[in-house]
Amino acid sequence: MAVANDYEQAGELKIGQVGIANLRVRTLDVEQLVREMHERVERAPKLFGRAAVIVDFSALARTPDQASARALIDGLRKAGVLPVALAYGTSDNEALAQALGLPVLAKFRAQYERAEPAPAAAPPPREPAPAAAPRKAAAPPKAEAARAPGRVQKAAVRSGQQLYAEDCDLTVLSAVGAGAEVIADGSIHVYGSLRGRALAGARGNVQARIFCREFHAELVAIAGHYKVLDDIPDQLRGKAVQVWLENDQLRLAALE
Repeated sequence: MAVANDYEQAGELKIGQVGIANLRVRTLDVEQLVREMHERVERAPKLFGRAAVIVDFSALARTPDQASARALIDGLRKAGVLPVALAYGTSDNEALAQALGLPVLAKFRAQYERAEPAPAAAPPPREPAPAAAPRKAAAPPKAEAARAPGRVQKAAVRSGQQLYAEDCDLTVLSAVGAGAEVIADGSIHVYGSLRGRALAGARGNVQARIFCREFHAELVAIAGHYKVLDDIPDQLRGKAVQVWLENDQLRLAALE
């Protein structure tokens, strides 16, 4: 049977601090969840490959049974990620974590943890309205922009933090500290010093670039092509630098 391409995802994945991802299970469809995770790992292996994942069942009406939860954990491992814990929940959730041999971590804080309004009650049925005169056809909606607006980070990205801009550029108005990681599907702009790792074009966008005002990066990458600090010419260290991909080679040059 053909599967529609516009289905709602069964799991909503968000990236938080210290390189841990949170998989919030919205529909307990193990096969679909595993397939989605496999696709994420294939699209951005440097971001999701062997990533530590917390599995969060709090969006479900009831805690899954042990067999279903174990099948999901095993499937996620085969998909290329490493489930490391369950998110904190009910006493049933704690018992499930024990049975699975996983710890329970406190409520994960990610972007989607903004308060979500409860779904509105369905309005009462209304009498059918009388037929109206035909109206002019509405103008077709304008095509949506190909890319989402860029993500802007005002505060410094500190050691151990990971920041990911999905389907857009990332602009950091401050510094990226040593041991921090900034990742974007588009380009990365750092208006302070770049001392951590910067990975642009995470889904293979070879047009992505990296810009920074003070270059001390431990590692830079565009669409999977990497250079580490030891590969960077000494004359570029501490300078304003741009990084781009040309003929499958990573290029670096000082900004004028």
